[in-house]
This record gives sequence, C-alpha cells and structure tokens, in this order.
Amino acid sequence: YAGRIEGLLRNASTHAAGVVIGDRPLDELVPLYKDPRSDMPATQFNMKWVEQAGLVKFDFLGLKTLTVIAGAVNLLRERGVEVDIARIPLDDPKTFELYASAHTVAVFQVESSGMMDALRRMKPTCIEDIVALVALYRPGPMENIPKYCEVKNGLRERESIHPLIDHILEETQGIIVYQEQVMQIAQEMAGYSLGGADLLRRAMGKKIPEEMARERPKFIKGALARGVSEAKAGEVFDLLEKFANYGFNKSHAAAYALVSYQTAWLKANYPVEFMAAVMNCDIHLTDKLNIYAREVARLGIEMVPPCVNRSQALFSVQEGRILYGLGALKNVGVEAMRMLVAARGDTPFADIFDFARRVELRRIGRRPLEMLVRAGALDALDANRRRLLESLDALIGWSQAVHEAAGSAQASLFGEAGADLPEPRLAEVEDWPLAERLGHEHAAVGFYLTGHPLDDHAPALARAGVLSAAELARRCAQGPQVARIAGTVAARQERKSARGNRFAFVQLSDPTGMFEATVFSDVLEAARDLLEPGRGVVLDVEATLEGDQLKLLARRVRAVEPVVESAGAAGMRVFVETLDVLPALRTVFERAAEATSSRMRGPVRLNLRADGLRGEVEIELDGQFPVSPQARAAIRSLPGVATVEEI
Repeated sequence: YAGRIEGLLRNASTHAAGVVIGDRPLDELVPLYKDPRSDMPATQFNMKWVEQAGLVKFDFLGLKTLTVIAGAVNLLRERGVEVDIARIPLDDPKTFELYASAHTVAVFQVESSGMMDALRRMKPTCIEDIVALVALYRPGPMENIPKYCEVKNGLRERESIHPLIDHILEETQGIIVYQEQVMQIAQEMAGYSLGGADLLRRAMGKKIPEEMARERPKFIKGALARGVSEAKAGEVFDLLEKFANYGFNKSHAAAYALVSYQTAWLKANYPVEFMAAVMNCDIHLTDKLNIYAREVARLGIEMVPPCVNRSQALFSVQEGRILYGLGALKNVGVEAMRMLVAARGDTPFADIFDFARRVELRRIGRRPLEMLVRAGALDALDANRRRLLESLDALIGWSQAVHEAAGSAQASLFGEAGADLPEPRLAEVEDWPLAERLGHEHAAVGFYLTGHPLDDHAPALARAGVLSAAELARRCAQGPQVARIAGTVAARQERKSARGNRFAFVQLSDPTGMFEATVFSDVLEAARDLLEPGRGVVLDVEATLEGDQLKLLARRVRAVEPVVESAGAAGMRVFVETLDVLPALRTVFERAAEATSSRMRGPVRLNLRADGLRGEVEIELDGQFPVSPQARAAIRSLPGVATVEEI
C-alpha cells in the first residue's frame, strides 16, 4: 500500500509571496483551494502548471527596509520636509559618493564587508552599476566582480564576444550577468522568438539534458543563418549555458537595487532621520543598535542618552540630534514606555516623587524601572543612580498607594487625592564610581553609550604607547603593524583546532569602537582569567586590515591596571562649584593614599566656578596627592564636583 501513495502530495502548502493573475475569473482557468489560514483563495496547481494554464505569477516580498524608508519619510515630515521617495533623482552625486566610500552601514543589500569591498573597487556612478552589483554578488557570478570593476574604471579592455551581441552586454562591461541577456542573445544571434528564448533559458538554468540536446542544434542553425560561424555559435552557446546556470533576473536585481538606492539617498541627504528610522526597526536587537550607534558617531550626529523627560518610546529626532528611545533598553517594552511618555505629556517630571505620583510604577514593572535607572534615564530627576536603585521598592509601593488613593472614593475634598501621603525616605548612599556606573549602563543599554571604562585611563595608556582601535586601523591602511591596543572584553568564544589546541576569538571595545582579536593556545592559557567580560586588558598584537575590519592576532595580554600604573601619573584638575567640598576632598585623598603607590601621585589643581566670580579661579594645592583612576572616580562622585580631568 505504501507504494501506491508514493509521489502523491503529502500536504497542501502556500507560496509565501506568490500571487497569480489572469485575464478572467481564476475559477474558469484553474481549480482553487480555500486555505483556512488566509482570506485569499489559492490555486491547486503549482507554479509550473499555473503558468501553462495561462496565469502570470508575481512574487511580492515584504521587506523590513520598506518600513525603514517609510519611518524616515515620516520623521522628515514631522519637521516639515516632504519627500516622495518614488520621485527622487537617480543621479544624485552625494548618493554615489556614499556608495564609492563604502560607508554603507544600514544601506540595503550593501551592508556586508564583502559588498563594501566591492563598492570601493567598483566606484559606482549610475544606478545600473548597483543593479549589476546586486546580481553579481552571489556564489558563481561574483568571480566576475573584479573584471567588471577593472573594465568600468578603464584598467582593462572590454572583451568582444561577437558584433551581433556586444551591444547587449555594454551596460555590464561585456559580461553576461542577467537572464534577460541570455534571452536577448538567443534572439539576436540565433533568431529565437521571445517565448523560445525563455524556454532556452529555463532548459539551461535547470540543466535538462533532453531539452539541451534539442536546443543546441537549433541555436547553431539559427546563428548560421545570420552569418555566424558554427564554431563561434557553439562557443556562444557554451557561454550562455554557463551563465544561464546562475544568471540573475534583471528585473529582480533592479527592484532590489532601487530600494538600496533609496536607502543610500536618504542616508546621504538626511542621515539623522534615516539612522533614527533604522534603529527603530531593530529596536530590540542590541548588537545591531551597537553597530548603528557607532555609525551615528562616525557621521558626527549627536545621540542624546535616554531620559524620561526628553525621550520618546522610540528613537526620535530633535534639532538634528537623535534622542535615544526608552523602549530600546534591555527588558523594557515599547508599550510600557508609551504609557510613561503619555503620563509625562507636555510637562516634564519635576523630581522622582512627581514621577512616581504621575506614573503608575507598578504597571511599568520593577525590571523596566531598574533598567531605566541603570541606563541613566532618571538622572534628570535624581543623579544618584545607586540611591534610586536601592529605593526602587519603596518608590513603587508609594506610587501604588498614591494611585489607589486617587482611584478610591475617599479622596480628599479639598486636596489632590494621595497628596497627603508622606514621601518615602530614599536610601542614603554614595553613587557608584564611574567604572561601575558605566558597567550598569552597559547592562541596561547593551553597549557603552555615554562613556567608556577606558576613558579615565586614556592619558596614561597614551603614555604607555597604547593605540586606539581607530588609530591602529588608520596605520594598518599603510600595511601590517605590530602594536599595543587596549580594550574592555565584551565576549570570548573558545574553539578547538584540528590538532586539539584551544584558541579563542575575543570581542573587545575601546572608546573608538569594537574590534576582535584571535588568541592562540599559548597566550590563551596564560591570560584566560583576564579575558572575562568586563575586564580591561592591554594586548600586544600583530594587526592587518581586511576591507575596513581590523584583524588582530594577540601575542601578549595584560591587565590594564599595571600598565596604567607603570606609565606613572601626570596630575589632576578638579572643577568644583564650591569650596565646601574641600573636607570631603581631603577625606578621599587620605583614604586613597593608603592604597596608592608613589608612581600614582601628582599635583592637584582646583578650578572654582561660583556665582559672583568672573570666569574660573585656579588654585594649586601644595604637595603630591593620589591621582589614580580610582581616586579620580571617587572625587568625581562628590557633591559639588563638576568634573575631573588628568593634566
């Protein structure tokens, strides 16, 4: 019995995007099927048979990129700029400059490092170049990318296949790229009809031996009738057979290239709105947001950190700046943040108690509120993040009591309901030092947004000959380098080689961006404990540049602290708003002195900014004081201290 069902359809399924049309009601042409999961009828015939029945099939693909484009257009409309994306010029110089520079992060179809490399070599100057690149950048055809680029840029002569068909290949630099070109060549050289040429293309693409055996003599006969030699006709047929196997549909490539161009045009002309729209589409993908945030910084666009008094639930644009969306934080839902923004309305929250009074914190949830605190989104209400985090349960309980009182029938006749409830006492604790603050921020945002743990070490690392990732990449553009680089470990993936030796790929970051280092077994065994997420390390590396990506091979790994200490200290300038901070400053120095070596001592200058003073008053303290990163962090957290910098 099993043999009797062999070859029969196991189940009914529907093409994800295939839509068919006919010149009359479909039930007069093909049998239909009612798909219980859809309101649209489906044909019982598959793709092959519906076309033979006289229907035409279209693939309507849903692309997230279309949402990005619509989002950017809507953001532009909010500031009074109307853009009809279907009518933008297809010869915009700024757009092709962007393509040629390969700064195509978030540009549809050309985001990968391979595509970026191809763009640098091609230097597109017209939309046809983008269409060709979309078609060529696939296994098989991509071997022709170097040839296309060299011919286009005058580094190589265009090859002639035959005068009858050379004009067909003019736009693709003499290379067969599209299926339509295969069909045109069959028409021009061998006299095929359009329908016959399409059958030839299908036979070649699917490598149907019987059909190929019939088509070859037919092609050669038609070519002979047009004065082409039999040898040349056979050569062209073999060439067509090779390219038809992976030739791309030009109309498909053109549709993708047009969407790519539209995103490139938006990025080249309206980068702020475009990047905000891109980030909204990937609002829950932290890794992508990190890439986009670095691109925003590269473009010179200011990214305003999350703030409950300014931010919206999504990324938004204000006066040429991108306001970080509250809903982009980890474990924070967009809908909950919309509720928070609705409660804010047009009136900013005055303080943390006003916030708890107007927003029903229990409905927001403890975990989202914790992420808001750790990300600094409540800094405008209370800058001491540790105090807010340790007071969160008390604030949620008070907020609930206020809202229950407001909803009860026992509200005061002469006062606002709940207004007489005493405000809870907040925890009396010092805020986290800068490095710990940034660690909490990283946990909430997914990457470092307002600073980096290595910022405090930057001057000392520079004295120790440590390069930033950006500077090392610039040097590697001139050739391979042996250098020293510092970073904070983001992740480590260990692998085992064919010989059984363990090695690791380590992702790190510094204030200029992310990078990856390969660590082989001997170095890994010595430094495994240092290569834990959150640790700061200094690596001696061999560095090369592939495309725009640094390739690093670690030869030595050390903790960042001893390297900073060995570089010695320069000094410290403390910007204070009042001299009342001096007793607390003295206490910090006394505590730090016990744990600070003589190498980490230096001069300290106080810069006083106060009402009634013209400009600043600078006072240099007598003696040498602890100026280690730990001491700077402790001083920076003191009330009355504006900022601290190394001198």
